[in-house]
Amino acid sequence: VSAGNAAMTSVADFLEFYASDFETAVGLAYVEGVADGRAFFDRMQRVAREKPIVIVKGGATAGGQRAAASHTGALATDDRVFDGACRQAGVTRAASFEEAFDAAASFATQPLPRGPNTAVVTTAGGWGVITADAIARGDLQLAPLPDDLRAAIDEKLPPRWSRSNPLDMAGAETRDTIPEVLALTAAHPAIDAIVYLGLGIQSNEAHLMKSGRFYPDHGLERIVAYHERQDTRFAEAAATISEETGKPVLTASELAVAAPSNPGPATVRATGKYCYPSAERAVRALEHMWRYARHQQRRPA
Repeated sequence: VSAGNAAMTSVADFLEFYASDFETAVGLAYVEGVADGRAFFDRMQRVAREKPIVIVKGGATAGGQRAAASHTGALATDDRVFDGACRQAGVTRAASFEEAFDAAASFATQPLPRGPNTAVVTTAGGWGVITADAIARGDLQLAPLPDDLRAAIDEKLPPRWSRSNPLDMAGAETRDTIPEVLALTAAHPAIDAIVYLGLGIQSNEAHLMKSGRFYPDHGLERIVAYHERQDTRFAEAAATISEETGKPVLTASELAVAAPSNPGPATVRATGKYCYPSAERAVRALEHMWRYARHQQRRPA
């Protein structure tokens, strides 16, 4: 829905209308200048009590402000004041459309985290390191791995796994290991959210086999089918575990954009979840979810 230059109906009008729509899970808006900041944020605060609001603001820089004034006549606003007002109102402000869509998709498809303590479950160590760095830069916390959870995972993996968070399985997973480790981790009270990395690798290997000159033959059909079934199972398990525990389980894989038909990312979409194109984008979206959840927790009844 476009408000144009908002001469008659404003962005706030539309967001208030959709706040009462049961079919709408989250509001996503682009705004430039705000003529009456107090009135706008009073309205946004009321809307944000009902459902998440994600805003992208144009005119955040001097150049952008001149461009906004030239095409809609929008008045410049101090970006720091705008940012602070968003936080005070419980509105999620995204720095880009990409970040805004990631946040909105997360609000629409994941339960809110109850706290900042995040576990990273990965099949490769490097991805876990990158994700831990992203978590450390923001408001989330890389949860210390509780002793009882470590002992439970020890029963599922050989000694070479990381035995810490990130939970790097170090390529030691068997048929049921990933769903079992995800379930154990999500069920633990010390963990508020999971970022799951590595989905789609087996199907990618299957794709390479199918494109080779020995397929179909030599029993490769069975191997290909097994790998593709595994990624399908893993994606379905992540969605089911999230629903059963009421905790967000965010799946990230570069294959979401590099090979969207890969059974891993494709199954994530089929379960109604969003497959993040990178771990950093998943962490940023989860951070927005935690900030909103924290604001709701602190709000007077």
